[in-house]
Amino acid sequence: MNKGSIVKNTIIAALFTLFLVLIFSIVNIINKTDRSMLQSNNTNIADKKIKIGFSLGTLKEERWIRDRDILMAKARELGADIIVQNANNDDQDQIKQVRYLLKQDIDVLIIAPNDLYKAADAVELAKRQGIPVISYDRLVMNSNVDLYITFDNVRVGELMAKCIVKNMETGNLLIINGAKTDNNTKMIKQGYDKVLNPLVAEGKVNIITEEWAADWLKEHAFSVVDGLLQDGTGIDAIIAGNDSLAEGVIEALSEHRMAGKVTVIGQDADLTACQRIVEGTQLMTIYKPIEKLAEAAVEMSIRLVREEPLNVEQYINDGTYDVKYYVLDPIAVDKGNIDETVIRDGFHLKDEVYRN
Repeated sequence: MNKGSIVKNTIIAALFTLFLVLIFSIVNIINKTDRSMLQSNNTNIADKKIKIGFSLGTLKEERWIRDRDILMAKARELGADIIVQNANNDDQDQIKQVRYLLKQDIDVLIIAPNDLYKAADAVELAKRQGIPVISYDRLVMNSNVDLYITFDNVRVGELMAKCIVKNMETGNLLIINGAKTDNNTKMIKQGYDKVLNPLVAEGKVNIITEEWAADWLKEHAFSVVDGLLQDGTGIDAIIAGNDSLAEGVIEALSEHRMAGKVTVIGQDADLTACQRIVEGTQLMTIYKPIEKLAEAAVEMSIRLVREEPLNVEQYINDGTYDVKYYVLDPIAVDKGNIDETVIRDGFHLKDEVYRN
């Protein structure tokens, strides 16, 4: 090999080595930049003040006011902002209000739907903007929400029916469900049917009729009971879809001087229902510790925004999709355990419950 070839090869080798060093340096710089940006993004997400949008289908019943207040308090406690909107049982208003919440640059949407199907449009609006959605206490059907958080509504129905059976071996039963637009009513029916159907088949329990109260209006419950009693129909027990409907039922019974003579049960542990229980005009209610539900909803909202694991293993089908299902246990409350449940937890004050 001549001298010129040796010099040429040496120069080529040196240039190739320099090229490798440059490539390695560039790759190292890119990696460091990516890690720095990732750490910066993670820090920004962790430090960012999260803004929660909460869309309520209604505030008509006492329990929803409690949900709102606890959610707002818990959000503030955890350093999050929350904007609350109430649709007043209007499906179109709920969609408009979700649009408003999205314009406020919320990071996550919690929705308690007024209508189980129509609220899917509101969920779709949020998802188009990449906003995670929690379906709160009521499931939005066919919408693929990020999480459904509620109490075990099938268990609610079972507890209602077991209370009826325990206090009425045979007789005439009236059922006044809540609104058909609320999926919870269907799950509650699934629960009480499981207990009652065998007894109906045996002829021990006669279901007079099953009613569905639009918008959970207690006036409908009053009208049904009043009409049946005026017709001379014998009623031994009544399952009311919630305590507001139970109130309408008992008002009608009072008109006919039958309050306390007919077994009445509801759910939600409203203050007036608890007062009726200790007075003897309502036998039982279902206590759902709303504080646990509301606190979990806020905590899960923050996890969704920060893309942290929810650690939820159960799923429920929304008609099209299997969605994550965070479920809490309800508690049957009567005169025998009201002090150890509702009052002990501070859900209601003893003086208020026993006021009358």
